[in-house]
Amino acid sequence: MPDTPSLAATDVLILCGGLGTRLRPILTDRPKPMAEIGGRPFLDLLIGYVSSLGFRRFILCVGHMGNLVESYFKDRYPSLEISLSEEKTPLGTAGALKHAEHLVRSELFFAMNGDSFCKVDMRDMLRFHRRNRAQLTLALTRVEDVRDYGSIGLAEDKSITRFHEKSEDGEAGWINAGIYCFDRNVLRKFLPGKKLSLEVDVFPSWLGQGIFGYETRERLFDIGTPERLELAQKELKLL
Repeated sequence: MPDTPSLAATDVLILCGGLGTRLRPILTDRPKPMAEIGGRPFLDLLIGYVSSLGFRRFILCVGHMGNLVESYFKDRYPSLEISLSEEKTPLGTAGALKHAEHLVRSELFFAMNGDSFCKVDMRDMLRFHRRNRAQLTLALTRVEDVRDYGSIGLAEDKSITRFHEKSEDGEAGWINAGIYCFDRNVLRKFLPGKKLSLEVDVFPSWLGQGIFGYETRERLFDIGTPERLELAQKELKLL
């Protein structure tokens, strides 16, 4: 396998279809990924960062208020290829990827949450994925307290050995950073039209089947609650 795969020809799917119920009190007129950070939508920040690494093809998996995403990005980046995959009913994170399968052209592709941001070196992550001949690679970041996230166990070869649910133990550990590298063929395992969660239904069932963790020490931001959105607005506004 080539050591430096073409990022420009690698698809990036961004999961933007969540209902954002925890943000409803403060975000009623737009979907969660369109929450403003420093005067621009959070999703725009994600695309800006990922495209700066060399990626050019984006597939936005939209649902709730997806028309607002479409109207904003329709002509914003002439140098990028941005497609939309729209869910009529919520399909979950894995179901959304399956729904967008017909738009995926690259042998390997990235998927990422549209409500979290972590400055992962995605080029190096892609090399890691190929070097390990992985079916799936999760970006993992280190935190001092895993209670809000749940933690992930790794073997010496960086294969993932377990997923821990949220616990009351405030210990340090590796957590899911919300960025994934997939072999395109794995989408065949998902049933079309079925609501499926990557985190609940897919990842735990793939243990021992070529699932690896790519480690980073970069900070993870998410905008899933009003408090976390406020923190992201303060910390990310200069990006």
